[in-house]
Amino acid sequence: MPRRPRAREAPDTAAAFARLRRLRPGGPEHERVRREIIEAWLPMSERISRRFRGRGETAADLRQVAALALVKAVDNFDPDLGHAFPSYAVPAITGGLRRHFRDFVSTVRVPRHLQHACSVLREARAALEQELRAAPTAADLAAVTGMSETDVREGLRAESTQHTRLLEDYGSASGPSLADTMGGADGALDLVLDRHAVRPLLAALPERERRVLYLRYFEDRTQKDIGAVLGVSQMHVSRILTRALGSLRRGLTAGEGGVSDPTGGALPLAGKRL
Repeated sequence: MPRRPRAREAPDTAAAFARLRRLRPGGPEHERVRREIIEAWLPMSERISRRFRGRGETAADLRQVAALALVKAVDNFDPDLGHAFPSYAVPAITGGLRRHFRDFVSTVRVPRHLQHACSVLREARAALEQELRAAPTAADLAAVTGMSETDVREGLRAESTQHTRLLEDYGSASGPSLADTMGGADGALDLVLDRHAVRPLLAALPERERRVLYLRYFEDRTQKDIGAVLGVSQMHVSRILTRALGSLRRGLTAGEGGVSDPTGGALPLAGKRL
């Protein structure tokens, strides 16, 4: 692959950094010079961010990550070491973008050697697609990168596993998506423990109280209907219900590992609410 030309330092960058070192940090003149340096090298950071396109992040997000890495590079650069600013900033910005993908984008971590292979293959594929005007084969990529075809295929598989897709993305435009075919949460599962805890308490109730609870919460009858069945008043049915529910609530609260209801609210009973 042709080697990219090395970034050249702007003629006034060294002088700007020297002036920046003489100014008081945080002062208005210091901030002005610092901003000028950052703005002068923003195009470089944007060019570096374009190398990371097609990995699941928008171009705007990539530019922002690269710009933040540039700001840190400007703040941490020491001109007294005798190095040109691009030789320090380019690796710093590239590393910032790679850390961003590692920490916030990649959903599956792959070994470091495969990460390097993915990076090499992405650059080679982009160059070959422009040259061939078609998707390169594994043999094409192997010839350019010097990797074996087996390593190329492994690197391509590793790249495809680093990112997930939404279930809504699978399916035809006119039909349901894969997400539409997935089952939902079963609300009855939340009541399993409650049913298990209340079952022996129900068995311990007097037969009349159990019957009133059954008529009220399983047959969904009104207190007036229950009174007519039992030959008692509606007020008496209400007292039976109050007594039975209170007994169940106390049993659940006092039972070891049982379900407590300190608010005195409704209690679950075999799928119904008491």
